[in-house]
Amino acid sequence: MAKTEKPVYAFIRRGNSLIPEMQYDLQALDGIEQGQRVKLEIKQWRNMDRLKAYWATLQDCIDATGCSPSKEALDAYIRPAVKFVDTIRLANGFLVGVPRAINTRQCDEPEMIAFFNAATELLAREFGYVAPTPEERQEQKRRAA
Repeated sequence: MAKTEKPVYAFIRRGNSLIPEMQYDLQALDGIEQGQRVKLEIKQWRNMDRLKAYWATLQDCIDATGCSPSKEALDAYIRPAVKFVDTIRLANGFLVGVPRAINTRQCDEPEMIAFFNAATELLAREFGYVAPTPEERQEQKRRAA
């Protein structure tokens, strides 16, 4: 039997209140009376910009150093190299590290931050590539325009 997924609603913190992000989220409160207690699970929302920045950093490293034929190949090297893996045991007892997912469903924000930091350190150490800071990136864009 397939597990049914619960809908996910987003709220933004303003002071000590949670405000529905969109109309869809507001409708989740229909049928709940003012003052009624509700149960919720607090999860920090994943920053999609960080995931995009990771892939852009890989491409920038490749463009600057020629270290890999693709960002996917470089990513396949990085995850095990920084030990961002799940360990599985084969029938013969041998342990193998399988790269963990960095998608938004299986990797929370603190994990992604730690992974991205480890990845950028690896790129600097092993390929000599240091990613520009956000300020340096803005300056590069301004000069290009």
